[in-house]
Amino acid sequence: MEQFRSDGVQIAYLDFPPLTQDRHEPIVLIHGFASTHAVNWLFPQWVKTLTEDGRRVVVFDNRGHGRSEKIYEPEAYDLRLMAEDVAHLAASLGLDRADIMGYSMGARIGVHLALAHPDLVRSLVLGGIGANLVSASLPRGLAEAMEAERIEDIDDPLLKMFRGFAEATRSDLRALAACARGASQIIDPAALGRIKIPTLVCVGTRDEVAGDPHPLQPLFPNVRIVDIPGRDHNRAVGDRTYKQAVLDFLAHRE
Repeated sequence: MEQFRSDGVQIAYLDFPPLTQDRHEPIVLIHGFASTHAVNWLFPQWVKTLTEDGRRVVVFDNRGHGRSEKIYEPEAYDLRLMAEDVAHLAASLGLDRADIMGYSMGARIGVHLALAHPDLVRSLVLGGIGANLVSASLPRGLAEAMEAERIEDIDDPLLKMFRGFAEATRSDLRALAACARGASQIIDPAALGRIKIPTLVCVGTRDEVAGDPHPLQPLFPNVRIVDIPGRDHNRAVGDRTYKQAVLDFLAHRE
């Protein structure tokens, strides 16, 4: 992976050219908590899907994740700082404007990016986040679940799922605990009214992490909401309904 520094934090990224010549429009993908660029976007074939659609695709590992720098102070994971990592990455690649797609925590980061840098974000795709965008932060007890000595010591099924996922992605659990404590900002519902760009929200109908996406409908001025049938938080990521909704959205957004 390539590396660059965002306000002193080393961030790892990959930049994929389009496989067809008809668009060349860039899209930056932001993964979720305890995930990586590979788990969220490479393995589920998102990069293949989007580059074959003629798009330049930029993926990266959020600070504290994957091959990016690990930090152990919660304040370093303020979602507004993580959004600045995306802005700095775009600037380093000469991207004046790009579509942005984030999943779960990555969707939260994408919203902060759109609020702070409206000229950069051409359109916004939010996956794996619904009403909890404006009503809840990351699950309560998540940091403690990352710090538990053994996964068997965790009673809550949702927290145990996150810990198992973190272990499967070989994450730095101490860094994730700091991230869970620092990435706690909840979006003011009124702020979403400032996001005038086309926005797509896609959530699995069995997703207990995201919250119901439909209450977001009146908060965004220009939004489409798509239910991903029968999928939970993890299994929605590579779903074909999700992919087709994104391709259709990108093809018709202004």
